[in-house]
Amino acid sequence: MEFHPSQIPVSKTFEITDEYQVTDVASEMVKLGFNVQSGAFRVLMTKDKKEARKIGFTIMNELNFGLRKTNQERDVRYWIYIYDKEHYAMVLISSKVFQELGF
Repeated sequence: MEFHPSQIPVSKTFEITDEYQVTDVASEMVKLGFNVQSGAFRVLMTKDKKEARKIGFTIMNELNFGLRKTNQERDVRYWIYIYDKEHYAMVLISSKVFQELGF
């Protein structure tokens, strides 16, 4: 990997404090047009590993489900990294948009 995920331009950032917010965030990503964004979506989540795993797994499932339901391409790339002392960040981007950005 020649870059750090924090270098990818971000269209919108979401902060999730518990796993019950994930469905709303994923559906908003789908409504905004996941494949037509000029950048990625960033999801900030707690540094509690157990909770972060639940959030990451759930967001991928909900996002793929929403994309499939709306007949959008489901080619999603994502990275997880330490954002700050209290948060992990998950960057999600369409492979098509990722290539258009020149990464």
